[in-house]
Amino acid sequence: MKVIVIGCTHAGTAAITQMVQHHPEAQITVYERNDNISFLSCGIALHVSGVVKQAEKLFYASPAQLAELGVDTRMKHDVLNVDTAAKTVRVRNLDTGEEFTDAYDKLVMTTGSWPIIPQLPGIGMENIQLCKNYAHSQTIIAKAKDAKRVTVVGAGYIGIELVEAFEQLGKDVTLIDNMDRTMFKYLDPEFTAVAESALEERGIRLALGRTVTGFEGQDGRVRKVLTTNGEFEADLVILCIGFRPNTELLQGQVDMLPNGAIIVDEYMRTSNPDVFAAGDSCAIHYNPTGTHAYIPLATNAVRMGTLVARNLVTPTVRYMGTQGTSGIKIYDYNIASTGMTEAAAIAADMKVKAVTLNENYRPEFMPTFENVLLKVVYLEQTGRIIGAQVLSKADLTQAINTLSVCIQNGMTMDELGYVDFFFQPHYNKPWNLLNQAGLQAM
Repeated sequence: MKVIVIGCTHAGTAAITQMVQHHPEAQITVYERNDNISFLSCGIALHVSGVVKQAEKLFYASPAQLAELGVDTRMKHDVLNVDTAAKTVRVRNLDTGEEFTDAYDKLVMTTGSWPIIPQLPGIGMENIQLCKNYAHSQTIIAKAKDAKRVTVVGAGYIGIELVEAFEQLGKDVTLIDNMDRTMFKYLDPEFTAVAESALEERGIRLALGRTVTGFEGQDGRVRKVLTTNGEFEADLVILCIGFRPNTELLQGQVDMLPNGAIIVDEYMRTSNPDVFAAGDSCAIHYNPTGTHAYIPLATNAVRMGTLVARNLVTPTVRYMGTQGTSGIKIYDYNIASTGMTEAAAIAADMKVKAVTLNENYRPEFMPTFENVLLKVVYLEQTGRIIGAQVLSKADLTQAINTLSVCIQNGMTMDELGYVDFFFQPHYNKPWNLLNQAGLQAM
């Protein structure tokens, strides 16, 4: 069996290493247009701030390691065309320019995503940077050394982490977003308000509720960011607007969402049974709504890549879907979320209720204790849990992993109220916070 893998980031690396284990007879060839694999882009901000001194440590696999497993590892090879009817791919060697055709029995598409780049006046000027891969991280580090005023466009997790990192480096930092608050996809207003206060207390300028309209510069270098409400001086601009799936190779050949995300079934098969897909190039089953959604996360990618290997020949292990569970640390605050926010559910015309707890996470007779903000969102009619968020200076983020399992298993608030959680004064109160949320909903 000849298997071709296109793209080798998180999903691709997971698929390849597991295919070697589960299908030792397979002849596996991987084509990757870059010269490296498995870079953890979520660590770029840690590298910028100096927490991670060497970006090379953000790789967890290498082309050499794949080659040692017997995989035909072709770095700096760009796939130009895929013909699913003929089961062939057209490839260009980026070093030599040579083009050739290769054939497959099974094709694995793990081409990932790429940052959205708005077509705005001045977008091509120097010092306007993307934030996705290893090369970007190195460029950002180099450019930041001489930059005094840094502007980040996009207030999602990556943008938030970057402005914190730049502030810690002593830069004059501005964060721009077209929404009226940060991290709106992940958190409701009572949570983002706390995070925004923490950012502003450290001098980060929040320019929210405005859209970037262009850039101005001098001698080809950016000097100013123009928006629908004001302009901001900047020596360095980082674009963190979002991502789009890299799926042009399969356009018109498999089913996709309108944004180009490949639709896969619970065994990672596309609408073509010999073409599998995983990672940021895919739409996934989103348990809170029961529909397909585009949620590019490394955690989803490695799970999906592993499942490709398990299901390559015979449907064996079913994908249980995702809640889009994620977390972030902003200065002293530990924040995590899973499923839908209340705002997202209302926007989707879902009839929901929410329970919000704001109290100390362990007994007040303990020497120290911290406040915790916990919110659980559930369907009004059935009580089924569809989302949750937590914020505290104490690390209580694992509670969100627990609630992720609750959503995945279709649990209700009534059931949550009586789940068996331990009590120990070092860690919690006799009624666990999650129990309390369930009980308050009754």
